[in-house]
Amino acid sequence: MSDRNDARVKVWEALRKVALPDTRFHFDFSEFIADFQGSDQATARLAAMDCYQQAQVVFITPDNCLEKLRSQAVRDRKVMLMTTYGIRRGFVELAPGSVSDGLEDYAVLLDAIEKIGRHISLEEIQRRYRIDLLVTGGSAVTRAGARFGKGHGFFDIEWATLYSLGVVDPATPIVDVVHDCQIVDEALDVTPFDTICDYIVTPTQAIHVPAPQKPVGGIYWDQLAPGMLEHISILPELLELQKLGKLRPELAQKEADV
Repeated sequence: MSDRNDARVKVWEALRKVALPDTRFHFDFSEFIADFQGSDQATARLAAMDCYQQAQVVFITPDNCLEKLRSQAVRDRKVMLMTTYGIRRGFVELAPGSVSDGLEDYAVLLDAIEKIGRHISLEEIQRRYRIDLLVTGGSAVTRAGARFGKGHGFFDIEWATLYSLGVVDPATPIVDVVHDCQIVDEALDVTPFDTICDYIVTPTQAIHVPAPQKPVGGIYWDQLAPGMLEHISILPELLELQKLGKLRPELAQKEADV
């Protein structure tokens, strides 16, 4: 097994040649998931796939490389859910018809979506939606579908939260959109809470991962970094829903032990 942190460093060195800088973080890939040359081709490739075409409700992470996909989802009149940067202020919804024609590219930017969209609680997501597709970026991904982000575990928290709510299950497809240079050929160490993808989509190819084993344990509370419970707004909200008996029954005792 290769170490995931070593893999990130190697990928980031290669990514520097094709990445687009962030306005705030420049090329500090430990702080953001970069857009890259060819992300428009990757977006077009994903938009033509059945898992996207058939989805009505999509969750797309706030990664830079997914801006084009987010605006495409708005144009395609899908319900789009996104978390804010670092999940600090929870989920935002862009519903069909909420974005004026011509503003699709602007509406999905991190600095604009909270003004044009609306914040949506976990309880409302649970009550109103079944998510058909999840799309994320990443720092590195193996051909077996094990994707790794910046090292904070944000997407793993997002998946675990949505799974706990019962709005996704192991059959819900997850797509990782990356540059070809971000695919790692060797195996990496995987933990029980690492999220495995069904598809890896790049500017040149779409890789199908057969039978990915997705986490079904909910939030691993004892593995959260210090400060996450206080600063990620959905985590206290999730605990409150557990107290009300509104999470997956099999997770009730696990959550109650926090």
